[in-house]
Parts: sequence; structure tokens; C-alpha cells
Amino acid sequence: MARPKKVSPDTTTKEAASVGSEESNVLASLTHTLAVAGFDQKHDLKVSEPGMAAAMVWGRHEGVETARVLALVLPPGAWNRSNADDVAALSWTLPPSDTAADHYPQFAVVKDAEGKLEAVFDVTPGTPHQIDKLPGVREINDYERIKVDPTYRWSMRMYDRLMKGFNALHERIYQTHKDRVNGKNDIIEEVAKLLFLESFRLHHPPPLSFEHEGRTLDLMNVFSAAHVKAHGRAAVAEIRSAFAHFKLHPDYIVTDDAGEEHPIFDRHSYLRLEQPGNYEAVLSLIQDLGPVTDNRNQVLKKQGTLADIAADVLGRAFDVFLRANFESKGGLGIYLTPAPVKQAMLAMAFHDIKRSTEDAAKLVAHDKGRPAFRFCDPACGSGGFLSVALNQLRRTLDELSGRRTATEDDRRKLFAEMCEHSFVGADSSPQMVMLARVNMALLGAPKARIFYTQNSLTSPQLEPGSFDLICTNPPFGTPKFSKGQDTAKKAHEEAMQAILATYRSDLEPRTGRGGGYDYSPTVTGLAMGGSPNSKGVWKEASTNTDPAVLFLDRCLQLLKPGGRLLIVLPDGVLCNSGERYVREYIMGVKDEATGEFHGGKAIVKAVLSLPSDAFKLSGTGAKTSVLYLQKRHARKDNPEKFQDEPQTDVFMAVAETLGYVVKNNVEDYGAGVPNDLAAIVGAYVRGE
Repeated sequence: MARPKKVSPDTTTKEAASVGSEESNVLASLTHTLAVAGFDQKHDLKVSEPGMAAAMVWGRHEGVETARVLALVLPPGAWNRSNADDVAALSWTLPPSDTAADHYPQFAVVKDAEGKLEAVFDVTPGTPHQIDKLPGVREINDYERIKVDPTYRWSMRMYDRLMKGFNALHERIYQTHKDRVNGKNDIIEEVAKLLFLESFRLHHPPPLSFEHEGRTLDLMNVFSAAHVKAHGRAAVAEIRSAFAHFKLHPDYIVTDDAGEEHPIFDRHSYLRLEQPGNYEAVLSLIQDLGPVTDNRNQVLKKQGTLADIAADVLGRAFDVFLRANFESKGGLGIYLTPAPVKQAMLAMAFHDIKRSTEDAAKLVAHDKGRPAFRFCDPACGSGGFLSVALNQLRRTLDELSGRRTATEDDRRKLFAEMCEHSFVGADSSPQMVMLARVNMALLGAPKARIFYTQNSLTSPQLEPGSFDLICTNPPFGTPKFSKGQDTAKKAHEEAMQAILATYRSDLEPRTGRGGGYDYSPTVTGLAMGGSPNSKGVWKEASTNTDPAVLFLDRCLQLLKPGGRLLIVLPDGVLCNSGERYVREYIMGVKDEATGEFHGGKAIVKAVLSLPSDAFKLSGTGAKTSVLYLQKRHARKDNPEKFQDEPQTDVFMAVAETLGYVVKNNVEDYGAGVPNDLAAIVGAYVRGE
């Protein structure tokens, strides 16, 4: 296809005037209207039929090109051809024969020769039909969701409202109406606490009673902007008492693999905000949503709530708010993963799960009365991977239940069970754990098993060999100590030595002179507490070992045989000669005669190189890649040993941009740069 060009409202009319034909003028007017709506990329199509004119248009949202739209003008007297079948046929015959499969139109806007009549069609192969209006640039790639969810357009409007409102609240509390908080992250935490109370109010049947100053009150009566406006500081005191009561509710207590219980908030947590105006602003934003409308703008419900907003939309709003305002200062090493990276990693994983008959069966199976499938992020931060995985799972179950003719009730019951049992996250930051719990609660999973752990590398709270899918962006890099920090350096080295000592279960001490270890891989063993020398003898690893290497080993240990791991790693682990042993630990050693790899723990499925500024918003310029592995299966005759499975071809791709540029500490999706990961995932799915 010819190189697309930008169509501006000013130039479209001039181009049309130079052509002069009536149908070209109508087409120019149509593409002008579409350009104003955001479909501002155009490729004119050659049409041999007299009186007909056509062009392909598309736009871009958050760095991702939209589906193509056919702009079509029918010849005079041919309006009878404005039916779904005829238009669908033209959508496939008019584009050049070398058009990529995913660049054929999915929609068509048709005009008559006089420009008076118009019809819009969904021309998706197999199901072409007329629709009431063309989805907007922001909605078009979610069109299937719009068809399934009659209120999806309303949800997207609420996304806009919440995004603008969350950011305005943050600036209000930080700048103009200062309250009892110490910084930007505290504001995020306070908003999360109020979102928790709203979620609790919406999802638990009344009465929701609590005690305050000798009186029994109901959350439904006190937790509103109107009540705060009428009663000021007295209402604030009541809401703070409500939070103190409900924060330890048993519905929000989860149990880890070691049997330890975890409430959503610490016993000592409390609402720090004191200004009534700030409470009124938050509650007005999340409660005064106006009427719920369907996709034709007909009112379905007089007053909407957060519970009416599509779960993935609500989760996205919270995630973007968090990423735009979170400060990763203070040496915590918290780097929130960009949304395009999370989406790409989970899309690839669930694509493969759906394609595998064995994995798809496991996804809907039960084990000891609970869903068998388990997802984990052992360094979960604010729960970004967990929330994306939850939404991917919801869509996957919809597809699988259709294949298996499961009833809607069965699917809903299974999904509800999986919300409670199938998602596990751990992090060493209590604040991040709290935000992750709130994030998942907003998505309908208040009992997702997310908990604080001092160190996911060694914690018994995560059970080896128990997870089907792990997606994670673990901390990496070794700390730098300056002069005068000898005590801190020594403490770090002692801590690392203790951790490394637990990562040698697959290493057997050698007998005889020279010492060292021999390595023999097992399904649930660890070995990265050591490294081999030039003679293949394993020695104890240095305390400067990158934690990323240990997390890689730990994740492989946590996976079930055949389980999948997608992990963000520093490029050094994948490229440096000094880390070759890590790569051989994963894949095995190559037999030069046969080209096969033997002795490894996993099959490498893909490597995606990320841009150097992928984590710029978090304040780091580390060059990273996504490594996608599938743990080898266990031998049937010896479950602690691996099958010698062949290493297949590795899918490799480079993403140069993620659909945005970081400007003023915000991801600017209006910069016009593409989200390369969207195209990369498409290529992976198509097997290119």
C-alpha cells in the first residue's frame, strides 16, 4: 500500500476541488468528516466502476492504529447496493491484493452519489451487518466489547470523568486544599481508602452498621457528598469511624499458601484526610455519575455507580491515575510497568493458553473443589499484571464457554471462584500491596490473594510448583554503596549470602580436591545461588548477583511443569557473556552436532526488546526485554525430573516506541508515535 498521509480539514476540500468530479467531492466531504472525528490517516483506493469513489481511513488511539474504515461513495441510482453483503464484498475487492490481512476494512461508511444518504456497516468477515453509528477512534478497537456490553460507551465516558477527576483531586489536595498527607503517594493512598469504602458500600447488602461516639450509624447514610456538605467535620469523623470498622471485614481477609491471614489494610491504618471539602470532592466524583445510558444514548438507569462501569475500564482508570502520580523516590525500587507492556505480555500468554487443548482444559478445571488455574506475580507492586490478567481471563472464559457450550451461569460461577482463588500477588511494600488489593476489589476480586512478604525470593507464602502462569517485572540491579556506608554494605552482603545459600538445592557438593558443586536439575529445585566456572564446576555465586537472576530461578520453581513465565529482565541477563550460564540454565547446552538443547529447565518462546525509555516515568533508563518461557514438562516415571523436550524457534521482536512519550511526568499518547507492541503481538498471534 502507498504511504498513508495525514488528512487535515483544511487540505481535504482543496484536494477535492482539484479533482472536480461529483463523486470525488462527496468522498472528500466524507473523509473530511471522518478526519475531524479522528480518522485522519487516508489511502485513496483505485476504483474502475464509473461513479464510484473509495478510500481507506483510520486513526490512532494511545499509539495503536485503529481498525480500517472503508469510505465509499456509490454510483448514481445504486443505493440498493447499500446492504451488508454487497458492501462487505466491496471492502475485500477494492483494497489492493497485497493488503495485509489485518489492514482490510472492518467497518464501512457509505454515501450515495449526491451525498444525502448514509449507512454504516460492520463488515467483519462472516458476520457483516448494518450498525447505527461508526464507533469513535477511542472505541473502535473495543467494538466487540461494545456489542456485548450495551453500556460500554457510557463506561468510556465515565473513564474520562474519573481520569480528569482523579488528577484534579490529586492537585487539589497537593496544591490548593492541603490536608494531612506527607506527599503525592499519600494522596493516592487516601483516595484508595475512599474507593475501598465505596466498593464496600456497593457490593454488600445493607444494613452496614458501625459504632461512632455511642451511636449506631449506617454507611449508606453517612458516606455521601451531600452528608459531608451538610455536616462538615462531624461527617468526616463518622466516615473515619466507618473506615476503622470495615477495613478488617472478613470478606477482605485472604490466606496465603503458608496459611497466614492478611486483611486489606493494616490494623493501624486510618483515614488521614481531615478537610470536609476534600471528602466532598472525592465522593462527588465517584458517586454523582448521572444516568446510565446504552450505546444508543437511551437512559437505562437514573443514577449510575462505580459498579455499573465495565470492570476493565474502572481498573484502567485507577491504573493510569496511579502511574501518572506515583513517585518512585526513596530507594524502594518500585517501577510501575507501562500499560502496553502488561497488555502485550498477557495477550501472548492467553493466546497460547487458548490454542493449547491441554492448557484450555486446565483453565476451566477444578482441583480439590477449587479452580485449578493459578496466576502469580511475586513482585506485584500495585497489581497491574493481576488486573490485566483478570480481564484477559474474563474474555478467555467467554470464548471457551462458547466452544464448550457451557451455560452463562456456569461461566459466571467459575469466574467468581477464580476471582477468589486463582490470583496471587506478593510484594515487599505494604503500600503497594494495599493499592493492589483495592485495585482488584474495584474489579470485583476483593479476596484476590495479594499479601505483604518480606522477600518473595525465599518466602514460604508462595508454594513451589503451584502456578500455571507468572507475569512479573521484578526488581533488578545491585545497590551501590559510597564511602562511609561500610555497615550498610556488610549488612547487604550478609543478607545476600543467606538468600544465595537457599538457591543451591540442585547443587550437590563435590567430593575430593577443589570442592565446588555438581549440578543436576529438578522440577522444583534452585541453582542460581551458584555459577559454573570454565571447567563446568559450580561455585558459590557472588553477593553481587543481580536479583533478576534469582527471580528468574524462583519463578521457574513456582511454576507447574508446562507453566508459562513472562518476565521483564535487564538486557545484560540475555546478552552479556558473563550471564551465559543463566541462558544455558534456562535452555540447556546446545549439541553442536544436532543443534538440539539438552539439560535446560524451560523452552524459550519469545524475546521482546523494549525501548530504553520504557520505564522513564519511574525514573530509570535501564534497557530491558520481555522473556517468555514455558517450563519443561516432568517425566511421568520420575516427576522431579524434566522431559528432554526440543527447543522450538524463538519469536524475537524489537519495540522502539510504546505509543506515547513521557512529557512532564505524564504518558502523552497524543504525540503520534506508534505502539509497536500492538503490531508485535499481532505478528506473534498470526505466527509470523
